[in-house]
Amino acid sequence: MTQHESTLELLKLRYAGYTTQQMIRLFKFCPLFLSLTPSDKMTNLRQFTYTSKIRTPAAYLTRYSELSISTILNNLNQHGVKYISIYDATYPCLLKEIYDPPFILFYKGNIELLQHTHYLGVVGSRQSTAYTAHALSFLFSHIPTPQLTIVSGLASGADSEAHQSALQNHLPTIGVLAFGHAHHYPKSNLQLRNEIEEKGLTISEYIPEDEPRKYKFPERNRLISGLSQGVLITESKERSGAQITIDLALQQNRNVYVLPGSIFQELTKGNLKRAQEGATIVLEIGDILIDYDCGNTM
Repeated sequence: MTQHESTLELLKLRYAGYTTQQMIRLFKFCPLFLSLTPSDKMTNLRQFTYTSKIRTPAAYLTRYSELSISTILNNLNQHGVKYISIYDATYPCLLKEIYDPPFILFYKGNIELLQHTHYLGVVGSRQSTAYTAHALSFLFSHIPTPQLTIVSGLASGADSEAHQSALQNHLPTIGVLAFGHAHHYPKSNLQLRNEIEEKGLTISEYIPEDEPRKYKFPERNRLISGLSQGVLITESKERSGAQITIDLALQQNRNVYVLPGSIFQELTKGNLKRAQEGATIVLEIGDILIDYDCGNTM
């Protein structure tokens, strides 16, 4: 089977409803799955699906058997969504390093951003204060353009501030979606997403029609850290989605950076905890760039 044929098979599995985790287990169950004949694929897929605690195995198998590649490609074309697979040269090398990289990345925008060499993930509270906005503006204004690509999750609060500050300072930025491209959440930053797709890039591991679901946000977070050499926390409580991303970053052997915070502010107690654990406290952009070999303009 050619690389192109393998990619189309991965697309078909995703459109049939199989998640990244399920596909990883499928390929452990049947390592040669992609190279099998159609009938042998169906036999192995049926065995896997019925023994994998999938809630509606018959529905998965029916979708898979009835799906045509032309239907999938027409669907993507209707939504203006393109894709790359883990076999493509444009697939991010850093993302391949993580335990569970997506087999397919759907995207809108400039795919060349995935070929940059330096990425910084930015996470923080959805209820971020002016501190996040001011700090990011200060830091990003001293980054040598365009040597650092800013990666975040297009959520409200810190994520939106990171993307906006990147755009304002002419830095490349990538928004990682926790849903398919046919949806958007939250509505308040739809205009920001449109601007990112015009000037930067949005990516998702979900097919276009996949709706936002609570469990998808932690799944999305592993991609933010997985794409990046390091992750910066702007403001974060001790227990939050941002802290989940930092745990993932540490598991992926990424650098962790934190803005300094007050012991009296609930929104920066998570920062202080991470600093106690060894995260780098960021007072100027050079504290980050020293790990990227980008130089320092301060």
